[in-house]
Amino acid sequence: MTTINIPKGKKVYFASDNHLGAPTQEQSLPREKKFVAWMDEIKQDAAAIFLLGDLFDFWFEYKTVVPRGFTRTLGKLAEISDSGIPIFYFVGNHDLWMHGYFEEELHITVFHEPEQFEIKGASFFIGHGDGLGPGDFGFKRMKKFFTNPASKWFFQWIHPDIGVRLAHYFSVKNKLISGDDGAKFLGEDKEWLVQYAKRKLETRHYDYFVFGHRHLPLEIDLNGKSKYINLGDWIHYFTYAVFDGERLLLETYKG
Repeated sequence: MTTINIPKGKKVYFASDNHLGAPTQEQSLPREKKFVAWMDEIKQDAAAIFLLGDLFDFWFEYKTVVPRGFTRTLGKLAEISDSGIPIFYFVGNHDLWMHGYFEEELHITVFHEPEQFEIKGASFFIGHGDGLGPGDFGFKRMKKFFTNPASKWFFQWIHPDIGVRLAHYFSVKNKLISGDDGAKFLGEDKEWLVQYAKRKLETRHYDYFVFGHRHLPLEIDLNGKSKYINLGDWIHYFTYAVFDGERLLLETYKG
């Protein structure tokens, strides 16, 4: 378990699901500028920043090439990281092919699985959220295929101009990949991440479960002592969570 202390006057921020580049670079640019403006504001009092995946609508790291674009976002992340503010990144189902670039170039800690944190005495269970909980079998099979070393090996031999174009096409068209198929609240008894959190609580207490992936801002009390938070997205809602050392709250960026 990673422990994070919050100095007086500082906060911890959480955001997820920007899907930059979708449906096109030009159309996502205003959203990217808004996200960069948010990061520029929170760097003033951030003790740490958690990004819970799908920052990009597609991301693949070739040995010497990364997808074109996102200069504003990557530059702001580098600036914040270089200033000493730790950034923790959890890969999502759109950027699961990360292996080294964020760590080496931006000094950002990258997680490929959910992780436990203790933040000023509060216990957190944090992850993107894809493939967790009951059901969702079609996506789970697809994720297993995408993360297979053979699949990654074959894809890297496709010219980036073709590979990235294909990936963007399927990402936009295929709701199974996008993970936001019918992004409507299913009811507490049918929300698989809520059920996953409740099962985790059978063996261990956590104060907060924080996930992305569902593209819905959700705040659900689990048992009177634990809370489930879904961060929503930066496509429709522009929501994020902030922890001040006492409470974790969902907020909307109006900038």
